[in-house]
Amino acid sequence: MTDRIALALGLMIAAALGADVLFNDSAVLLFLLRKFVDMVEWLAFWR
Repeated sequence: MTDRIALALGLMIAAALGADVLFNDSAVLLFLLRKFVDMVEWLAFWR
């Protein structure tokens, strides 16, 4: 991955998170974090 691609991806992710905070009061971010925690717990069970 080149620096240009990494920078573009980072900026897109930052913009999406910023839009979520401004327009949705971080609802999408909280949903994704909860799902990530559920996935980590599920993976820990199968380990």
